Amino acid sequence: MADDSFLTLKPGREKSLLRRHPWVFSGAVSRVAGDPQPGQTVAILSDKQQFLARGAYSPISQIRARVWTFDPQEEVEADFFRRRIQAAILKRVPLGLEKMTDAVRLIHGESDGLPGLIVDRYGSCLVAQFLTTGTEHWRETIIDALAVQTGYKDIYERSDADVRELEGLHPRFGRLRGDPQEGVEISEFGLHFSVNIAGGHKTGFYLDQRHNRQRVRALAEGRDVLDCFCYTGGFSLTALVGGAKSVLSVDSSEDALTLLHENVLLNALPLEKSTAMAGDVFQILRRFRDEARSFDMIILDPPKFAPTAAQAEKAARGYKDINLLAFKLLRPGGILVTFSCSGGVDADLFQKIVAGAALDAGAEASILERLSQDGDHPISLNFPEGSYLKGLICLKQ
Repeated sequence: MADDSFLTLKPGREKSLLRRHPWVFSGAVSRVAGDPQPGQTVAILSDKQQFLARGAYSPISQIRARVWTFDPQEEVEADFFRRRIQAAILKRVPLGLEKMTDAVRLIHGESDGLPGLIVDRYGSCLVAQFLTTGTEHWRETIIDALAVQTGYKDIYERSDADVRELEGLHPRFGRLRGDPQEGVEISEFGLHFSVNIAGGHKTGFYLDQRHNRQRVRALAEGRDVLDCFCYTGGFSLTALVGGAKSVLSVDSSEDALTLLHENVLLNALPLEKSTAMAGDVFQILRRFRDEARSFDMIILDPPKFAPTAAQAEKAARGYKDINLLAFKLLRPGGILVTFSCSGGVDADLFQKIVAGAALDAGAEASILERLSQDGDHPISLNFPEGSYLKGLICLKQ
């Protein structure tokens, strides 16, 4: 089939596509032929007019096209999405997650060959994010395919992430299929969590931290724990279950802390060991420093400081600040569990930031373990940007 619209690249700009990287930046495009509308499928050609890929056109974003397929024989239509969704679900079977939890990421964007599509399962409900013009264009087709391939009737939309603005899209959220409840309960390694799928962060819960929470659980026994940016208590609860002496949970959101309290009650955990504090984490850490407070374990899981590399410098200052304060608040033999989910800060830079924070804090520390996102958030070898979550477990000597 001939493609009505196509992009022609500048000479030499096909190299990333030949390595199967799924993004085409605006600066790589020399010509747009036809009149492609946002989200429409276009052929991507080299300067010599050789077929390279088919992708979704985005006239506003700096990422001018996101690749659906590199196969010249594969058309992008309803059956394409059925196959991709089915493949993503099957990819997760070897992980054995059904033995651990009933909350799983089923589709993880580019790493599952579906750029801009995120789908999480919470119990018997699906929560979907359509983050690009391509997924917006095929929205109804994708929703139908999700219902058929998963067998789940309840589907909720949370397409309210900031990245949609870069695509010229407005936020969208609400019920798509069935009658999904705005609050659901999930289980993870024997713990139960109430999840607000309508108003919580991302799709409602941080599924990518599943096994990292287990590491905290294994290390928390007998420790006074400070959980910063705690959200609804994922790390706080696992620390309590792990035998923490006390857990102080800090977050700017009163609603999140209310849900954390509900989760403590839901799991019949000792309320006397759990304290919550609402406020700005940066300010609270400085106040604790001035008050000479100290802890045996500190968890830093902040929101995204740098979505892109352009904001990395500003983000580095924020990461250094909180990690420096954490090292000052840690007792000798204390453990820092620190994370960055910023795409603009890679693992090497993050380690350098944490090392600089320890140095400026006058702390001797070593890395016990490196952490990453859970296996249902796969990292395609052709898309290193998919490795967004970086974590370190550090021991203060």
